[in-house]
Amino acid sequence: MLVRLEHANLCVKDIDVMIGFLQTAFPDFRVRGEGKIKGDRRWLHVGTDDTYIALNQAKADAQRDWSPYSGVPGVNHLAYEVDDVDSLRERLLAGGFKESTVPNKHPFRKRVYFYDPEGNDWEFIQYFSEIPAERNDYDLPNA
Repeated sequence: MLVRLEHANLCVKDIDVMIGFLQTAFPDFRVRGEGKIKGDRRWLHVGTDDTYIALNQAKADAQRDWSPYSGVPGVNHLAYEVDDVDSLRERLLAGGFKESTVPNKHPFRKRVYFYDPEGNDWEFIQYFSEIPAERNDYDLPNA
């Protein structure tokens, strides 16, 4: 059985700024389609033919600021597997985006985390093994 995340849907304050973050991380991402919700709020899909992020224009400010890992219900982070996490990190740093977690050391994977302009946390991971037991080893420090 095939299982994969086709897309995630985010409600954001500034769609264009979020497009900039996503296209900095993933230069191959493009706007796949866009339109209006109930005539006034913008929506769009940015990604590839196989995966994308749906962005919807917020209609109101949040009642409270969201903080990942605060223990309040919500998404702590979204994660993407990439083939060159170091280049992705360089692009995001050059774009002025802030890292949220110090890169960690593991022999079979490397992860970096960044905040998007709206304060959401994103994980980017590169694996160095095809062996599931190695990729999913959590016994090492900083794993």
